[in-house]
Amino acid sequence: MIFEHAANAVIPHPLPDTWQVDAAAQLGADEELVSWAEQDLDNRLHFGTGLLLLTNQRLLSKPAGQTGWLNFPFRAGLVLSQHDHAGVAALELHDSTGRLALWRYTLANSPAALRLIDQFQQQLQSVLTGDPVQPPKKNLCPKCKGELNADTEECPVCSREIHQPPSTWTLLRLWRFAKPYQGQLLAGFLLMLGSTAATLVAPYLTMPLMDKVLIPFQNGEHIQPEIVAFYLAGMLGAAMVSWSLGWAKTYILALVSERISADLRTTTYEHLLQLSLEYFGGKRTGDLMSRIGSESDRISVFLSLHALDFITDVLMLLMTTVILFSINPWLALATLLPLPVIAWMIHLVRDRLRTGFEKIDRTWSEVTSVLADTIPGIRVVKAFAQETREAARFRDANKHNLLINDKLNKVWSLFSPTVSLLTDMGLLVVWAFGIWLIAHHNVTVGTLTAFLAYIGRFYGRLDSMSRIVSVTQKAAAAAKRIFDILDHVSNVPEPTKPIALGPVKGEIELRNIRFRYGNRAVIKNLALTIKPGEMVGLVGHSGSGKSTLVNLICRFYDVSEGAILLDGTDIRSLTVSSFRRNIGLVLQEPFLFFGTIAENIAYGKPDASREEIIAAARAAHAHEFILRLPLGYDSLVGERGQGLSGGERQRISIARALLIDPRILILDEATSSVDTETEKEIQKALDNLVRGRTTIAIAHRLSTLRQADRLVVMDRGEIVEVGPHNELMAREGAYYRLYEAQARNVDTDPDDSE
Repeated sequence: MIFEHAANAVIPHPLPDTWQVDAAAQLGADEELVSWAEQDLDNRLHFGTGLLLLTNQRLLSKPAGQTGWLNFPFRAGLVLSQHDHAGVAALELHDSTGRLALWRYTLANSPAALRLIDQFQQQLQSVLTGDPVQPPKKNLCPKCKGELNADTEECPVCSREIHQPPSTWTLLRLWRFAKPYQGQLLAGFLLMLGSTAATLVAPYLTMPLMDKVLIPFQNGEHIQPEIVAFYLAGMLGAAMVSWSLGWAKTYILALVSERISADLRTTTYEHLLQLSLEYFGGKRTGDLMSRIGSESDRISVFLSLHALDFITDVLMLLMTTVILFSINPWLALATLLPLPVIAWMIHLVRDRLRTGFEKIDRTWSEVTSVLADTIPGIRVVKAFAQETREAARFRDANKHNLLINDKLNKVWSLFSPTVSLLTDMGLLVVWAFGIWLIAHHNVTVGTLTAFLAYIGRFYGRLDSMSRIVSVTQKAAAAAKRIFDILDHVSNVPEPTKPIALGPVKGEIELRNIRFRYGNRAVIKNLALTIKPGEMVGLVGHSGSGKSTLVNLICRFYDVSEGAILLDGTDIRSLTVSSFRRNIGLVLQEPFLFFGTIAENIAYGKPDASREEIIAAARAAHAHEFILRLPLGYDSLVGERGQGLSGGERQRISIARALLIDPRILILDEATSSVDTETEKEIQKALDNLVRGRTTIAIAHRLSTLRQADRLVVMDRGEIVEVGPHNELMAREGAYYRLYEAQARNVDTDPDDSE
């Protein structure tokens, strides 16, 4: 189709096939499609399908719920703007006479709408001035030269993580945790050596017992009781020594393995706390809980039981092999015949087990992630009657886990019996060869009896070693998942030579900063200076970069380029803890921990006195409602603040920020999720909190930022306007359009149609 070819040639995002024919019929012969955006809500906020087309001559629209097309040719005075509220956004076209059209849509369509606004402004300017529109430069990946989206700096193909299967050698990295206990480990090894050697004494004593006592007795000689007692006492003594040494080595090594596991959990958790928010953004809570909990337990069981058994088996095999060759080399060689086949099978199965157990770990983390999602959100599940759906989700995850286990069990179920079969065949070979040697008077019956006793232990240990392949690969997969956390380097590193932070005045300078999240550019060459004690409000559409900017100032992330300075010092040269101690953060959704009201208020200052806690609560207008609770400040708060209203949780979080007396205050939509009456109470608390502090506030309701000294208007990661409310309104620029659009959105009934 000609239109399809033209559309693909002009715009980087081709029009969906469902619109091709209808849209092509609207274009003139000399018109070119420049951009488009879909509309998925009508003006009654009901779901529907609509389309906006931007050409080099006009703006065309087929509104959701209507059959005809609207036509808006380019002319002077046309303005296309966007505003959003509570997940619903709108494009508004107006001129000097008023609003001409309004298109509503969900925020999922915001990227296309923002592209449309950009192109609209360029095309309108081109029509009014006669200057051609400059074609955008292609954004190419420096490695593969593939074309990237306009706001992308990193190629998703080149940056894709290559998955590495777990290696058994990963277990050797646990030595860093075992090194502090090397003395106990050495003692345990010596005890193990002695215990294993003691178990080999009894079979050796069967040779003289058979050849010097039992066989002569069958030939008519008398049994000498003292000789029998000597050999039996030797066997009993060896058994007692083996038992006592085995008990001691098992106890010591079990204690050590538990401490290694505890250190591993602690180190992993402490490292996890040091990682930046970017790491947590791509991880599920259940998966991280599974790694620190069940994976470290699996390693502990491996170290305390299976690794111990494996070392014992190796020692037993080596010692038994030496004894067998010392008794009769030919019988010893016959004993070792199955070993090459068993070794080949272990090598063949190991790789399948290694990848299989990691898959099992990942699928199990899916199961725990469903639990971690559902249990904290049980009120929402029940409120929307979604118990059946969540049960089905858990059942599917559990079924997937079962399927992966079944596939692995097919391999393992064949391997283990095959090893047992080979060892039984080896035992038959030894019997046959031994009988032939006895018939030719090359060995005695006692020698064969001792040999068979040793072989029973040899093949038993060999079978045990083959079974340990499974648990070893499980432990290797668990160790890899834990070391994946430990190997991750924080994007917010501590400085090697930190600068001591003196008394903080509160001046913040953003010096030409850039930041990208994943492969998407979020902040672009932004510069701003905030004076000590000044209150600055950040405003802009959803996705304009306000919250990202706050995260950069808090140093939850580090800038990609440029620098953020506190009182003239780059914050990257300060320790993270010393810097953040000067920041008070009040979020839109306050998070409270399980504990008392007093403990939550004193979270940032655990050693605070009760008088300080009460003073902070009074300033936050929380003291009165706290006293109405059954135990006052000692009342327990449920997980995530259950049992308190949203306004009460917010005032406790304000008290928490007040208690640490920060020089810099961050307010991120602090009053957006409460009713008007509660907002007034919170606003009084915020007035006390803001006083005398450098404050950066984000608020959806622009009217709440009138008291700010300056307003910073952001759009797609850039500052487009800065100034007080009255000055920005007088300019009638971006802030004016935001304010007016929000005012009209509040005053206009959604049922009104354009």
